[in-house]
Amino acid sequence: MIRALALLACLAIGCDDPTVGAVANAAAPSPVATRDPLPSWNEGATKQAIEDFVDRVTRGTSSVPVEDRIAVFDNDGTLWPEQPIPVEIAFALDRIKVLHPDRDEHELLAGSGGGLDLVQVLAATHVGMTTDEFARTVKQWIATAREPRFKRPYTEVVYQPMLELLAYLRANGFTTYLVSGGETEFMRVWAERAYGIEPEHVIGSRVGLQYQVRATGPVLVRLPRVDLVDDKAGKPVGIQQAIGKRPIAAFGNSDGDFEMLEWTTSASGPRLGLLVHHTDAVREWAYDRDARAGALSRALVASKQRGWVVVDMQHDWRTIFPFESR
Repeated sequence: MIRALALLACLAIGCDDPTVGAVANAAAPSPVATRDPLPSWNEGATKQAIEDFVDRVTRGTSSVPVEDRIAVFDNDGTLWPEQPIPVEIAFALDRIKVLHPDRDEHELLAGSGGGLDLVQVLAATHVGMTTDEFARTVKQWIATAREPRFKRPYTEVVYQPMLELLAYLRANGFTTYLVSGGETEFMRVWAERAYGIEPEHVIGSRVGLQYQVRATGPVLVRLPRVDLVDDKAGKPVGIQQAIGKRPIAAFGNSDGDFEMLEWTTSASGPRLGLLVHHTDAVREWAYDRDARAGALSRALVASKQRGWVVVDMQHDWRTIFPFESR
């Protein structure tokens, strides 16, 4: 059993020889990876801050029990792009064309930045569907839709440095959660395949559900009602309702993540708040204060007073997407 656990840990953090390393690490009191667990991160203060935090949490007098090593990640703009429009808006636009061909989908979504308006649109357009029917619809869409700029499936246009960070944290005893303004049932379909985050660890905006018994058996039916908008002040609420503990690390990219980072880093003990600042107009997009989706202003200013780490995408990330290195 020990050998198997050591082998899994070694594979997660990138040992050179997982078979040999598993035996050595099982006997060692403090396992040390023989290869950089964050190879897509350039050396510098940002990468060092992450490694120092993990070191404090896992070693010494300030170490945190494994059950309290909770890390929460925003989705759009933090784990995958939200430009030119958030992925869930692209899904909603496509679905409106199918479900309501007589509606002007752009007018219907006018002003939506991925928060309340979008969730209301999804609730209204998919009302009456069962959760299983909705999941099948999302699964089919995510398998066939393509990101317009890179012409790849959306689940391939994810940030390689953040995938490495997720794996690095898990290898050090963290439980990782996805906390997003996107709808929970939409993200649960593909989050595990894209990020390794299990469906039960997805915390998002919620539409109303109703239990019904039909001829084929019991089902959960979607209602035209929004129960929670998991954005801004809604994020700490969603975290508490789903986890019941305050995280010790939070990762975001916009003002919509301000309260989540504030909630996470305001308590005592080792804490980490991190913002991804989109500064690379060549490999991705460059935007912050004036962006329609993912605006970063208040949180960027607050990062200096609160000690939040700010990732400069252009300078801190050697690689942005997994397919760049193929």
